[in-house]
Amino acid sequence: MYTRESAEVLALQILGWLAGNEELLPVFLGATGASETDLRAGASDPAFLGSVLDFITMDDAWVIAACDAIGAKYDSPMQARQALPGGEQVNWT
Repeated sequence: MYTRESAEVLALQILGWLAGNEELLPVFLGATGASETDLRAGASDPAFLGSVLDFITMDDAWVIAACDAIGAKYDSPMQARQALPGGEQVNWT
């Protein structure tokens, strides 16, 4: 179970990996409309960090690559996403 703080740490690690990925970074920037300057500013914004996790979890290959690079379990990005703004798990009961 991730706290907001531990989720932010994981998202920052993934953001660092993403920023260094020359193939995937342009895809992220294009999908989000963010600029490279926005990456630096967004590093302190929990909602932006949530969008990083949303993006990574769109493709299993991205999750595997990011988690392998930072030494995290493959279900970590999805678990961490639930602790950040907009990621609350919906309970329909």
